Amino acid sequence: MQTPTDGVLTPRSRSSARRSSRFHSSRYPPGSLTSARRRSALRSLSKRKIPQCTPLEQTLDPAQAALLLQKQWTLYSVTPMYNFSYTRLKEYSKHLSAHIAAEKQKGLAIEVGSELNLNAKFSCLPGLKGKDRDPLAVLIQISSKPPLTKASTEDRIVWTGWFCGTYTEDDLLEVLPETFTLLPLFLYNGSEALTAIVGTWFQRNFDCCFGKLMISSQDLTWLAAMWTGYDVSGSVSATELVFSVPIEPRMDISYTIHTEDFKTLWNDIHKSKDEVTLEEVDNLFQCLYSHFFRHFRIHLSATQLVKVTASVVSAHCEGKVKFLSKDYLIRVLGFITELAINNIQY
Repeated sequence: MQTPTDGVLTPRSRSSARRSSRFHSSRYPPGSLTSARRRSALRSLSKRKIPQCTPLEQTLDPAQAALLLQKQWTLYSVTPMYNFSYTRLKEYSKHLSAHIAAEKQKGLAIEVGSELNLNAKFSCLPGLKGKDRDPLAVLIQISSKPPLTKASTEDRIVWTGWFCGTYTEDDLLEVLPETFTLLPLFLYNGSEALTAIVGTWFQRNFDCCFGKLMISSQDLTWLAAMWTGYDVSGSVSATELVFSVPIEPRMDISYTIHTEDFKTLWNDIHKSKDEVTLEEVDNLFQCLYSHFFRHFRIHLSATQLVKVTASVVSAHCEGKVKFLSKDYLIRVLGFITELAINNIQY
């Protein structure tokens, strides 16, 4: 599995580099799943549906939601998992804990202290669904406890990762064999060494492969259009767009727009309550570019959009996100799940 920052493989996973980089799995014929994925990708090129509030959002436990908010998550896309079973999560917890201990015995640096005992725990996030057919999200937490501490001492969470498939297209779920579980989006917060160990364990046990999920400048413009202007208590009062200028040394331009002004402009352009079109997104940014040029004589169209911070989410092109609102968590995940599915290459 690739490390999050530079794509360098760990020594343990280097031998499987070619298979991982191509997302290849030998367990199933790719044809029908590839066709369904391509249909989804083509739809997203010209227009995207706006996920609506559903009763399922109300079932998300506030304590579980708090685990996911206000943290920076690094994104991966994941191929379907073979013979993954929700009834064996306790067994998986023991096996992954043993795998981590074995890697420590081999001298692999875990980066959280070699004296710590590390334990993995699998659990479900039952409320993290956009619709009934969505696969059940899975949370993995790795905790540490120094030796010779009291039994009542609370373990410290040193790594968190979770799989989800919010608002997954029905045609993808229909063509997938029953022996596979489609959780295409993986997010983690913690050390790169533990991430590589967890990824290697999943690859070996479920014949799935991970690929770093970058967010293109075009997709960041979609995210800005779809998720700016929402009234969220205690959230940022402005939308920030960060552009990278193609010069040396590297320079970034931060473009901050008051949320109400952004919303007013978007409402003048956007016509439908159910979907957003590419033409609308392009028109929105052309207006922003023209306004910026009038004031600063800089053509932002010649730069690259690398980060968007709105009232409900912050996202960076390097595949890093921070969720800022429980009320919109599931709907934003639907957008990122779509990106993860389109990122998988069979």
